[in-house]
Amino acid sequence: MTRTFFLLAAAAAVLAAPAAPAAAAQLKAAPSLQGATVGETVAAMKPGDFLWAPQVAPEGPVVIVVSIAQQRAYAYRNGVPIGISTVSTGKKGHETPTGVFTLLQKNVDHKSNLYNNAPMPYMQRLTWDGIALHAGNLPGYPASHGCVRLPMGFAKLLYGVTKLGLTVIVTAGADVPRFAPSPAVLSNTASKAESDLFGGSLWQPERSTTGPVSIVISSADKRMLVLRNGVPIGSAPVKIAGAVTGTTAYTLGAIEGDNYKWMKLPMPGEALNAPVEVTPDERARLTVPEDIRVAMAAVVAPGTTVVVTPDTLQTGGAGKKMTVMTAGK
Repeated sequence: MTRTFFLLAAAAAVLAAPAAPAAAAQLKAAPSLQGATVGETVAAMKPGDFLWAPQVAPEGPVVIVVSIAQQRAYAYRNGVPIGISTVSTGKKGHETPTGVFTLLQKNVDHKSNLYNNAPMPYMQRLTWDGIALHAGNLPGYPASHGCVRLPMGFAKLLYGVTKLGLTVIVTAGADVPRFAPSPAVLSNTASKAESDLFGGSLWQPERSTTGPVSIVISSADKRMLVLRNGVPIGSAPVKIAGAVTGTTAYTLGAIEGDNYKWMKLPMPGEALNAPVEVTPDERARLTVPEDIRVAMAAVVAPGTTVVVTPDTLQTGGAGKKMTVMTAGK
């Protein structure tokens, strides 16, 4: 019988290459997470680069985080990053406001009401006074009149997974959470929420009673987080045999009695063309506390995803606390 629900492999990338790059983009090397941490890959991205892997979290709520300092945008679904993109935010005198916003309006072929009908493809409005996400020119530095410009390909893909009412967070700092920020993380009690998640074992399924489940495992923290509908419901220390040098992703294909069939997901840039069942030896690399393992049997189901990363899961790219963001204008 399979006694461990999770699995590890240390080779493939979760976000390995841009989806359907333009012909001109084929001339430069595609950004990759193979052999690199997320931070290294993000730092090396060139203007117009983006990474997209929605299969690592096919269902659940979407949260978007924009870092002005990094000139990067992060898309999370069900608590798992599914996309990273370069951006161009507001230039001096037209700075993009920071804060927590709600997506108010969407329009594939929007024209600016303020700037001579300038095209704003795949516009997603954050404020009624002109701030939005949309496709546009990315020179590598803040250059807009306050909007967040995205590469055309990323803007189109992002538009396809968002809905009105979702949360968009714009922060001036460079620290970005590794998992989707739940309300507790964004509050003044963020440090308390983080100590709860990283201070021992936690199992509180009542925090989110329905929705898809994602599991994120960090070799840096030796920690597993369980998220349901984007909200952390569980956390536990784990033991990992061997090194984790890259980010990998898996999905639960089927449950047959006590046998949990985990499948390694094919990623952009890999030779793998279809999911491959994970071997018992791979599954045995991870050890989870028995009480958490038993409790999780009630929430995992076919379609549950697992992401294994060498990066920290704690808020901030270097383990720093995430600054509570100011209200937008």
